[in-house]
Amino acid sequence: MLINKAYKFRIYPNKEQATLINKTIGCSRFVFNHFLVKWNEAYKETGKGLTYSTCSKQLPSLKQEYKWLKEVDSIAVQSSVKNLSESFIRFFKKQNNAPRFKSKRNPTQSYTTKFTNGNIAIIDNKIKLPKLGFVKFSKSREVDGRIMNATIRRNPSGKYFISILAETEVEALPKTNQSTGIDVGITDFATLSDGTTFANPRFLRTLENKLEREQRKLSRRYEQARKDMKPLHEAKNYQKQRVKVVLIHEKIKNIRTDYLHKVSTEIVKNHDIIGIEDLQVNNLLKNKRLSKAISEVSWSAFRTMLEYKAKWYGKKVQPVAKNFPSSQLCSACGYKYKEVKNLALRRWQCPTCHTHHDRDRNASINIEVEAIRLLTVGATGIA
Repeated sequence: MLINKAYKFRIYPNKEQATLINKTIGCSRFVFNHFLVKWNEAYKETGKGLTYSTCSKQLPSLKQEYKWLKEVDSIAVQSSVKNLSESFIRFFKKQNNAPRFKSKRNPTQSYTTKFTNGNIAIIDNKIKLPKLGFVKFSKSREVDGRIMNATIRRNPSGKYFISILAETEVEALPKTNQSTGIDVGITDFATLSDGTTFANPRFLRTLENKLEREQRKLSRRYEQARKDMKPLHEAKNYQKQRVKVVLIHEKIKNIRTDYLHKVSTEIVKNHDIIGIEDLQVNNLLKNKRLSKAISEVSWSAFRTMLEYKAKWYGKKVQPVAKNFPSSQLCSACGYKYKEVKNLALRRWQCPTCHTHHDRDRNASINIEVEAIRLLTVGATGIA
């Protein structure tokens, strides 16, 4: 099966290349904002926005007016117009909010360039990019398939990364004839219906004290810069401390993402059918006592990984309705024990069949059974 797969690497541009990357980011942002103004004005006057072709035709005259737009990759500038057009299309389909102006103060800055006539190529430990030439990068794996585009990003810490989108062929994994249900939680990150548990490493908590200490230092640097009447971009001590804080956040994010990839890959490899709860995480985050713990485990990112990996490898992820009482039902006899609504009750005995249950294991078994039922209903059309 042909899929679009992204490969992310860190790149190491020299000073001239880094300067050109920053210029390209700035030019792409300028063009996006320029046409966003025109788009909004046209909508106010006519009730209709512009189109991609209309904006694209105005680019040559805009480059004549602003000569510095010619210094950077023309495809990147063109892509920013395309991104604006696609943002409005999604907005009118009610898939996202209206496009907003891009700010140079955003923590992460990026631009996208497309593959045309071999302008993007990988040779040994260097990657060829339009206008930049050959840039060193950390080649942690081979890029398989046809390269479609590349996105260059500058992180808040000042590091540069490239995401290469390639069209590649993937083969379905061997069938295991196994199914499972997953109950995600805070005490344990995930519990499977066969009793397998994946611990919650609490990555934020392990570095929380260090993060708080460095953030307090950052606050003091900020106050000192204000007393000295210095703009923050000129306050060297503030900028040094800002990078320290950002690096801690990056470390937490990277460790968490790596863990989620390992867990999701293991589950997809070992099971053909995977039942999951259709949780509304945004609503759960409104609980002030649990919001920090819930955001730390990244249930939404985990579900996304499960779904796209299952699609790649010929497996099936079946969501179970959020109002399905997976924790309350006895997996042995089906009795609904409402006392389990109390989250503190981790183990309980069924009043009817007297089966002893672990809360998470019991919920995962019920999720598996419900997922299989939903798939059977979908296949046969019998409710």
